[in-house]
Amino acid sequence: MTLPAAGSLRPARTETHALDLGEVTLQDRDRTRPYLLLHGGGGVATMTGFADLLAERTHSRVLLPTHPGFGGTPKADGLTDVTALARLYVSLLDELGLTDVTVIGNSFGGWLAVEIALLKSPRVSGAVIIDAIGIEVEGHPLTDISGLAPAEIRAHSFHDPSKAPVPTSGGGTGPSPDVRALVGYAGPAMTDPALAARLGEIELPVHVIWGESDGIVDPEYGKAYAAAIPMSVFTLLPRTGHLPQVETPEELLGALLDLGNH
Repeated sequence: MTLPAAGSLRPARTETHALDLGEVTLQDRDRTRPYLLLHGGGGVATMTGFADLLAERTHSRVLLPTHPGFGGTPKADGLTDVTALARLYVSLLDELGLTDVTVIGNSFGGWLAVEIALLKSPRVSGAVIIDAIGIEVEGHPLTDISGLAPAEIRAHSFHDPSKAPVPTSGGGTGPSPDVRALVGYAGPAMTDPALAARLGEIELPVHVIWGESDGIVDPEYGKAYAAAIPMSVFTLLPRTGHLPQVETPEELLGALLDLGNH
Protein backbone atom coordinates (compact mmCIF):
# COMPACT_ATOMS: atom_id res chain seq x y z
CA MET A 1 0.00 0.00 0.00
CA THR A 2 1.12 3.56 -0.73
CA LEU A 3 0.11 6.21 1.74
CA PRO A 4 -0.91 9.60 0.43
CA ALA A 5 1.91 11.95 -0.43
CA ALA A 6 2.83 14.42 2.27
CA GLY A 7 1.54 17.34 0.25
CA SER A 8 -1.84 15.76 -0.56
CA LEU A 9 -3.34 16.34 2.89
CA ARG A 10 -3.90 19.42 4.95
CA PRO A 11 -1.18 19.16 7.63
CA ALA A 12 -2.27 17.85 10.99
CA ARG A 13 -2.29 20.44 13.74
CA THR A 14 -0.51 19.44 16.93
CA GLU A 15 -2.02 21.01 20.02
CA THR A 16 -1.61 20.65 23.77
CA HIS A 17 -4.76 20.68 25.89
CA ALA A 18 -4.44 21.30 29.63
CA LEU A 19 -7.44 19.62 31.28
CA ASP A 20 -8.40 19.20 34.92
CA LEU A 21 -7.35 15.54 34.77
CA GLY A 22 -4.04 16.13 32.96
CA GLU A 23 -2.39 17.38 29.79
CA VAL A 24 -2.85 15.80 26.34
CA THR A 25 -0.78 16.31 23.19
CA LEU A 26 -3.12 15.91 20.22
CA GLN A 27 -2.74 15.66 16.44
CA ASP A 28 -5.91 16.99 14.79
CA ARG A 29 -6.69 16.18 11.15
CA ASP A 30 -9.76 18.41 10.83
CA ARG A 31 -12.47 17.20 8.43
CA THR A 32 -16.12 16.48 9.32
CA ARG A 33 -17.36 13.50 11.37
CA PRO A 34 -14.90 12.92 14.21
CA TYR A 35 -12.82 9.84 14.92
CA LEU A 36 -10.66 9.45 18.02
CA LEU A 37 -7.72 7.13 17.32
CA LEU A 38 -5.96 5.50 20.28
CA HIS A 39 -2.52 3.98 19.85
CA GLY A 40 -1.09 0.95 21.59
CA GLY A 41 2.18 0.34 23.39
CA GLY A 42 4.23 1.04 20.27
CA GLY A 43 3.34 4.72 20.51
CA VAL A 44 1.61 7.30 18.37
CA ALA A 45 3.80 6.56 15.34
CA THR A 46 2.01 3.23 14.88
CA MET A 47 -1.22 5.16 14.17
CA THR A 48 0.00 8.19 12.22
CA GLY A 49 -0.10 6.68 8.73
CA PHE A 50 -3.56 5.24 9.26
CA ALA A 51 -4.80 8.56 10.66
CA ASP A 52 -3.73 10.23 7.40
CA LEU A 53 -5.38 7.48 5.33
CA LEU A 54 -8.65 7.68 7.29
CA ALA A 55 -8.78 11.47 7.01
CA GLU A 56 -8.13 11.39 3.26
CA ARG A 57 -10.62 8.64 2.39
CA THR A 58 -13.50 9.62 4.67
CA HIS A 59 -13.03 13.40 4.80
CA SER A 60 -13.48 13.09 8.55
CA ARG A 61 -11.97 14.87 11.51
CA VAL A 62 -9.32 12.52 12.89
CA LEU A 63 -7.94 13.11 16.37
CA LEU A 64 -4.76 11.26 17.32
CA PRO A 65 -3.56 11.93 20.87
CA THR A 66 -0.35 10.72 22.43
CA HIS A 67 -1.23 9.03 25.70
CA PRO A 68 0.33 11.07 28.51
CA GLY A 69 3.64 9.51 29.52
CA PHE A 70 4.36 8.09 26.06
CA GLY A 71 7.01 9.68 23.86
CA GLY A 72 8.31 11.81 26.71
CA THR A 73 5.01 13.67 27.19
CA PRO A 74 4.01 14.77 30.70
CA LYS A 75 1.71 12.58 32.75
CA ALA A 76 -0.42 13.84 35.64
CA ASP A 77 -0.11 11.99 38.95
CA GLY A 78 -3.78 10.98 38.85
CA LEU A 79 -3.41 9.01 35.62
CA THR A 80 -2.72 5.69 37.30
CA ASP A 81 -4.93 3.28 35.33
CA VAL A 82 -6.87 2.79 32.12
CA THR A 83 -10.15 4.12 33.50
CA ALA A 84 -8.50 7.38 34.55
CA LEU A 85 -7.06 7.79 31.06
CA ALA A 86 -10.50 7.08 29.56
CA ARG A 87 -11.98 9.85 31.71
CA LEU A 88 -9.29 12.21 30.44
CA TYR A 89 -10.28 11.55 26.83
CA VAL A 90 -14.00 11.99 27.56
CA SER A 91 -13.04 15.31 29.15
CA LEU A 92 -11.14 16.19 25.97
CA LEU A 93 -14.21 15.46 23.83
CA ASP A 94 -16.23 17.69 26.14
CA GLU A 95 -13.72 20.52 25.78
CA LEU A 96 -13.74 20.20 21.99
CA GLY A 97 -17.55 20.07 21.93
CA LEU A 98 -17.60 17.00 19.67
CA THR A 99 -20.55 14.67 19.05
CA ASP A 100 -21.09 11.41 17.13
CA VAL A 101 -17.49 10.37 17.82
CA THR A 102 -16.27 6.93 16.76
CA VAL A 103 -13.43 5.73 19.00
CA ILE A 104 -10.89 3.43 17.33
CA GLY A 105 -8.15 1.74 19.36
CA ASN A 106 -5.43 -0.81 18.69
CA SER A 107 -3.95 -3.14 21.33
CA PHE A 108 -3.78 -1.14 24.58
CA GLY A 109 -5.75 1.52 22.71
CA GLY A 110 -8.50 -1.05 22.15
CA TRP A 111 -8.76 -1.66 25.89
CA LEU A 112 -8.89 2.11 26.34
CA ALA A 113 -11.64 2.39 23.72
CA VAL A 114 -13.92 -0.02 25.60
CA GLU A 115 -13.24 1.82 28.86
CA ILE A 116 -14.37 5.00 27.11
CA ALA A 117 -17.48 3.19 25.87
CA LEU A 118 -18.20 2.06 29.43
CA LEU A 119 -18.23 5.68 30.60
CA LYS A 120 -21.35 6.15 28.40
CA SER A 121 -20.53 9.65 27.21
CA PRO A 122 -23.29 11.00 24.94
CA ARG A 123 -20.51 12.31 22.69
CA VAL A 124 -19.44 8.78 21.66
CA SER A 125 -21.62 6.88 19.18
CA GLY A 126 -19.52 3.79 18.46
CA ALA A 127 -16.22 2.02 18.97
CA VAL A 128 -13.83 -0.09 16.94
CA ILE A 129 -11.34 -2.25 18.81
CA ILE A 130 -8.43 -3.70 16.88
CA ASP A 131 -6.44 -6.59 18.38
CA ALA A 132 -7.18 -5.27 21.87
CA ILE A 133 -5.67 -6.43 25.13
CA GLY A 134 -7.15 -6.14 28.62
CA ILE A 135 -9.37 -9.18 29.27
CA GLU A 136 -8.40 -12.61 30.52
CA VAL A 137 -9.34 -15.59 28.34
CA GLU A 138 -8.73 -19.09 29.66
CA GLY A 139 -6.33 -20.99 27.42
CA HIS A 140 -5.45 -17.91 25.39
CA PRO A 141 -3.08 -15.79 27.46
CA LEU A 142 -1.61 -12.48 26.38
CA THR A 143 1.97 -13.02 25.18
CA ASP A 144 4.47 -11.55 27.64
CA ILE A 145 6.69 -9.28 25.54
CA SER A 146 8.69 -7.83 28.43
CA GLY A 147 11.68 -10.13 27.95
CA LEU A 148 11.59 -10.37 24.14
CA ALA A 149 14.12 -8.90 21.75
CA PRO A 150 12.82 -6.46 19.09
CA ALA A 151 13.05 -9.14 16.38
CA GLU A 152 10.96 -11.51 18.51
CA ILE A 153 8.35 -8.81 19.11
CA ARG A 154 8.15 -8.18 15.35
CA ALA A 155 7.68 -11.92 14.76
CA HIS A 156 4.74 -11.96 17.17
CA SER A 157 3.29 -8.70 15.85
CA PHE A 158 3.34 -9.22 12.07
CA HIS A 159 2.07 -11.85 9.66
CA ASP A 160 5.16 -11.06 7.58
CA PRO A 161 7.87 -9.63 9.87
CA SER A 162 9.83 -8.45 6.83
CA LYS A 163 7.09 -5.86 6.27
CA ALA A 164 7.53 -4.34 9.72
CA PRO A 165 8.80 -0.76 9.66
CA VAL A 166 12.39 -0.63 10.83
CA PRO A 167 12.68 1.25 14.12
CA THR A 168 15.10 4.15 14.16
CA SER A 169 17.12 5.54 17.02
CA GLY A 170 14.33 8.04 17.52
CA GLY A 171 11.69 5.32 18.00
CA GLY A 172 10.55 4.81 14.39
CA THR A 173 7.23 3.18 13.59
CA GLY A 174 8.19 -0.38 14.44
CA PRO A 175 6.52 -2.22 17.30
CA SER A 176 8.98 -1.15 20.00
CA PRO A 177 6.67 -0.79 23.00
CA ASP A 178 7.21 1.85 25.62
CA VAL A 179 6.83 -0.80 28.30
CA ARG A 180 7.27 1.57 31.23
CA ALA A 181 4.52 3.91 30.02
CA LEU A 182 2.27 0.97 29.17
CA VAL A 183 2.68 -0.75 32.54
CA GLY A 184 1.98 2.59 34.23
CA TYR A 185 -1.61 2.28 32.98
CA ALA A 186 -2.18 -1.42 32.38
CA GLY A 187 -0.17 -2.95 35.22
CA PRO A 188 2.46 -5.68 34.81
CA ALA A 189 -0.09 -8.29 33.67
CA MET A 190 -1.65 -5.83 31.18
CA THR A 191 -5.10 -7.26 31.96
CA ASP A 192 -8.05 -6.47 34.21
CA PRO A 193 -9.65 -9.67 35.55
CA ALA A 194 -12.98 -7.84 35.92
CA LEU A 195 -13.04 -6.29 32.43
CA ALA A 196 -14.71 -9.14 30.52
CA ALA A 197 -17.72 -9.08 32.85
CA ARG A 198 -17.98 -5.28 32.63
CA LEU A 199 -18.07 -5.38 28.82
CA GLY A 200 -21.69 -6.51 29.04
CA GLU A 201 -22.58 -2.98 30.16
CA ILE A 202 -21.53 -1.39 26.84
CA GLU A 203 -24.54 0.16 25.10
CA LEU A 204 -22.82 1.19 21.85
CA PRO A 205 -22.25 -0.74 18.62
CA VAL A 206 -18.71 -2.13 18.68
CA HIS A 207 -16.76 -3.55 15.74
CA VAL A 208 -14.09 -6.00 16.88
CA ILE A 209 -11.37 -6.43 14.22
CA TRP A 210 -8.56 -8.96 14.56
CA GLY A 211 -5.48 -10.00 12.63
CA GLU A 212 -5.57 -13.68 11.74
CA SER A 213 -1.84 -14.03 12.51
CA ASP A 214 -1.74 -12.03 15.75
CA GLY A 215 0.89 -13.63 17.99
CA ILE A 216 0.29 -11.25 20.90
CA VAL A 217 -3.43 -11.99 21.40
CA ASP A 218 -4.74 -14.72 19.12
CA PRO A 219 -8.06 -14.70 17.20
CA GLU A 220 -9.80 -16.86 19.82
CA TYR A 221 -9.01 -14.14 22.35
CA GLY A 222 -10.57 -11.66 19.93
CA LYS A 223 -13.70 -13.78 19.54
CA ALA A 224 -14.04 -13.90 23.33
CA TYR A 225 -13.77 -10.11 23.41
CA ALA A 226 -16.57 -9.80 20.86
CA ALA A 227 -18.75 -12.37 22.63
CA ALA A 228 -18.60 -10.32 25.83
CA ILE A 229 -19.96 -7.16 24.15
CA PRO A 230 -23.71 -7.13 23.47
CA MET A 231 -23.79 -5.11 20.21
CA SER A 232 -20.62 -6.35 18.55
CA VAL A 233 -19.54 -7.60 15.15
CA PHE A 234 -16.32 -9.59 14.69
CA THR A 235 -14.13 -9.33 11.58
CA LEU A 236 -10.99 -11.42 10.98
CA LEU A 237 -8.35 -9.91 8.67
CA PRO A 238 -6.27 -12.48 6.73
CA ARG A 239 -2.48 -12.16 6.39
CA THR A 240 -2.45 -9.65 9.24
CA GLY A 241 -0.86 -9.58 12.69
CA HIS A 242 -1.27 -7.44 15.79
CA LEU A 243 -0.96 -4.08 14.00
CA PRO A 244 -3.39 -4.06 11.05
CA GLN A 245 -3.17 -0.28 10.72
CA VAL A 246 0.54 -0.71 9.95
CA GLU A 247 0.61 -4.04 8.09
CA THR A 248 -2.65 -4.03 6.10
CA PRO A 249 -4.14 -0.52 6.42
CA GLU A 250 -6.23 -0.76 3.24
CA GLU A 251 -7.88 -3.96 4.46
CA LEU A 252 -8.49 -2.41 7.86
CA LEU A 253 -10.05 0.67 6.30
CA GLY A 254 -12.22 -1.55 4.10
CA ALA A 255 -13.47 -3.44 7.17
CA LEU A 256 -14.35 -0.14 8.84
CA LEU A 257 -16.22 1.23 5.86
CA ASP A 258 -18.04 -2.04 5.14
CA LEU A 259 -19.97 -1.51 8.37
CA GLY A 260 -20.82 2.06 7.52
CA ASN A 261 -18.49 3.76 10.00
CA HIS A 262 -18.08 6.82 7.81
